[in-house]
Amino acid sequence: MHPTGTKQISMRFLLLVCLLLTASTGQQTSPTPATGAAAPSNQQSNQQKARAVVDQMIAALGGQNYLNVQDSYSEGRYGRFHNDVMVGQAKYFRYWKWPDSDRWEITDQRDIVQLFIGDKATEVTWQGARLMNPDKEENVRQWLIRRHYTLEIVLRSWLNEPGTLLLDEGQSLAENRMAEKITIINSRNEAVSLLVSVDTHLPVQKIFTVRDPQTHDRDEEIEIFDSWRMVQGVNTPFNDLIKRNGQLVRQQFVFNVTYNNHPPDSIFEPKLIRSPKK
Repeated sequence: MHPTGTKQISMRFLLLVCLLLTASTGQQTSPTPATGAAAPSNQQSNQQKARAVVDQMIAALGGQNYLNVQDSYSEGRYGRFHNDVMVGQAKYFRYWKWPDSDRWEITDQRDIVQLFIGDKATEVTWQGARLMNPDKEENVRQWLIRRHYTLEIVLRSWLNEPGTLLLDEGQSLAENRMAEKITIINSRNEAVSLLVSVDTHLPVQKIFTVRDPQTHDRDEEIEIFDSWRMVQGVNTPFNDLIKRNGQLVRQQFVFNVTYNNHPPDSIFEPKLIRSPKK
């Protein structure tokens, strides 16, 4: 689900070239330290700065409380858009379990269930369960791709993988706020850019690009986080908006959320579950 091909230049090679160019154009003559210790390279300094921004962002998200979340339950409403026009909306009830188990119960009656377990997607209705095919259902394909680049995966998995590179690309505007742009590249040459508010140190945008397997065009997806609230020590965006190639495709509003509820494994089985009466 990331760009490949014999003609593609390695993203990691481009990163090193950019850093070397920066060093050559911005280099100034300075005396050698009297101690004889080698000064850190420009690449090392850039990565250290990027890591400092990311660490500050993780602290703002809740630090260990954020990193140790094992599951969540949330309720809210989402809307789907085509050409920036809403084409559908529904109330949802979501169970999520780290790292890759997701159950969405849709409508007030909770009689439509969509399960995303690993790379498998299943829909359950009163008629039974059916396996959804991402090669034939574009929304399913996009959802599985999106799950691969979630903020949790990037911050809790990618950062701990050997060979992951971090690049500080300087400050820019994001949603009318000054933000520091950090790009994280894993060993598989998959990249995510995070725009982090210089005021709150929370992520404002998450950006990644993949190549469409049919058209081979590059699709850019931007996720925008807003309306942050602290819940059980975890900073949580209650408004989430997704744009693909500049067009709005999804917006989600969270009504309430709780963490570390430890739901039974049966929650993630392909069956309808009678909702408890409130």
